[in-house]
Amino acid sequence: MTFAHGAGFLFRGLKMWRQRPGLMLLGIVPALVMLVVLVAALVALVVFADDLIGWATPFADDWSTLWRRVLRWGLYVALVVGAGFLSIVTFTGLTLAVGDPFYERIWKETELMLGGEVPESGVGWLRGIRDGIGLILLGLVTTICVFLVGLLPVIGAILGAVLGVVVSGRLLAGELVSRALEARGMDRAARKALLKDHEPTMLGFGVAVQLCFLVPFGAVAMMPAAVVGSTMLAREALDAAESAELRS
Repeated sequence: MTFAHGAGFLFRGLKMWRQRPGLMLLGIVPALVMLVVLVAALVALVVFADDLIGWATPFADDWSTLWRRVLRWGLYVALVVGAGFLSIVTFTGLTLAVGDPFYERIWKETELMLGGEVPESGVGWLRGIRDGIGLILLGLVTTICVFLVGLLPVIGAILGAVLGVVVSGRLLAGELVSRALEARGMDRAARKALLKDHEPTMLGFGVAVQLCFLVPFGAVAMMPAAVVGSTMLAREALDAAESAELRS
């Protein structure tokens, strides 16, 4: 399994827009609501970031103009990049929690389309909220790391952006794929064991989804496709494990 193979699951999910457009439109509702809320918060941060950084760095007021600008622009870039990745992870967690009934239906229809053994019900609304909160907390940790890396001179912003995409993409993939596995009664240890041999695939899928989320309004269109793609990825991992058991 490869990185590119994982990214391909997102494109397979996008095909559902052509096959079941009515079903996929359900997933836009919670995604659009959360997008509006988070964009408003990001705009407010960008507008007031200069004042916030100036207030937080009074010690630089006596520095030369050049070094004061280097420090505060570096902090500005780190703050905005970190907030951007936090908003992406927060968007996913909040959208999955608020839109659980919508995404459960998309997940269920995808399972039925794939055939085979299909769980009767999903993880439930309360479990969806709990998982969403967990994803947000992990996103906070990632954002702190991105912010700290972003403070490095010259290359900090680039390294922070790459780290943010990779780490948050993997977290996102794990959260999305877990829906189909938890519905089958698999706990965290069982899911980790199942996906151990599929790490490049998981990373490829997560990074592809994360990059699409960076495109304006990309998160709204991609969220339903990500649910479909993650279900397909989970089923592939389950089928591979079943085949390995039969061979042994």
